[in-house]
Amino acid sequence: MEQGNYSVGLDIGTTKIVAIIGKENEYGKIEVLGTGKSKSLGVHRGVVNNITQTISSIQQAVEQAELNAGLKIGSVVVGIAGQHIRSLQHSDYITRSNSEEVICDDDLDKLCNQVYKLVMLPGEEIIHVLPQEYKVDGQSEIKEPRGMYGGRLEANFHVVVGQVSSIKNIGRCIKSAGLDLGNITLEPLASSDAVLSQEEKEAGVALIDIGGGTTDLAIFKDGIIRHTAVIPFGGNVITEDIKEGCSIIEKQAELLKMKFGSAWPGENKDNEIVSIPGLRGREPKEITLKNLSKIIHARVVEIIEQVYVEIKNYGHEEQKKKLIAGIVLTGGGSQLKHLKQLVEYITGMDTRIGYPNEHLAGDSDEEIASPLYATAVGLLMNAIESQKKNMNTMDESMEEEQVLVEHEVSEAQTSGTYNKERKSIFDKWSEKLKDFLDNAE
Repeated sequence: MEQGNYSVGLDIGTTKIVAIIGKENEYGKIEVLGTGKSKSLGVHRGVVNNITQTISSIQQAVEQAELNAGLKIGSVVVGIAGQHIRSLQHSDYITRSNSEEVICDDDLDKLCNQVYKLVMLPGEEIIHVLPQEYKVDGQSEIKEPRGMYGGRLEANFHVVVGQVSSIKNIGRCIKSAGLDLGNITLEPLASSDAVLSQEEKEAGVALIDIGGGTTDLAIFKDGIIRHTAVIPFGGNVITEDIKEGCSIIEKQAELLKMKFGSAWPGENKDNEIVSIPGLRGREPKEITLKNLSKIIHARVVEIIEQVYVEIKNYGHEEQKKKLIAGIVLTGGGSQLKHLKQLVEYITGMDTRIGYPNEHLAGDSDEEIASPLYATAVGLLMNAIESQKKNMNTMDESMEEEQVLVEHEVSEAQTSGTYNKERKSIFDKWSEKLKDFLDNAE
């Protein structure tokens, strides 16, 4: 299969690294061709803190995906998270030189690029500039300004900012693993692409992605991203609490959490006990499930309350900003028993668990449709979208070149020098065609 026919999403998480190779089928659904997963070493709370270990983990996941798909991975789209991520609101405008021409993509790109030039704090860099709504000559609340007439084009932007060093470290890991970095995407944005419907984004929804090292939040209203935040706690902190509270090793704590853990202590009776094997000839430990749930409950409440503070900061209590579709939970941490009920109890908002299966082809592996893979599937969708845009841009530039060549041929025929110039014109054209095909591979 040619390189141009498939895309790759790479989720560098705190607990696992996932590589997914896929392509869009004729029905617009994503066909997963191969996946690879490895234990993430060298990433803490979403940030790379050991380059060598991270490179090794990436290579393991990528090799496994390549083996599954029988393909070679070139360029990847990667997610970014971590407590260094922050977001801000910004307004900007451009004055168009010719208001007699309609607003086109170039005008919107010019406005976005202007925002990218904003001066940030030392050591920070803009990751995303996300337009919210536009104003044309003072007329506000315009979602789609293309095709309109106007001299002054304004927009409100949601700007996502991260640390330069963290972004560079991810780039270094990707390059050292023998891959090309196609794009860097904020993880909650990738997850939201995978698990939210357009209706939910219109009605107003908060996506909470509970990962191993971080809990990511993305709020949508009227189909537009309104607020993003990264909270530096995730499933690993719960495991750590169980380890300390029950005096057991991390591996046992993780298994306890997954098999018997619950976010609602009232569910367990006092006489429900689980026995943990002792270390090296020591006596087994007996742990009551009620105590286990109390430990989990305390930490989960803390995480949800921090997320709820962010939702309140967005202003969801205002009538205009009301989140009608409530909350969608995703990520590995969302699989914790009774978490949905606890979130509903704390926030008073409708809650559901988000699965990325809506965008996947019908014959996809069941494991991929788990909330655990929401970010990876979202990154793959982003990679496919980027590739389509690149192909369209190439097609347009090729059409322009063809028109130019035809014009040159016509000029040469008119001036009577066609036979002399024909060879050089077509040599130039075939050279450009070859470049185009090379880029498409």
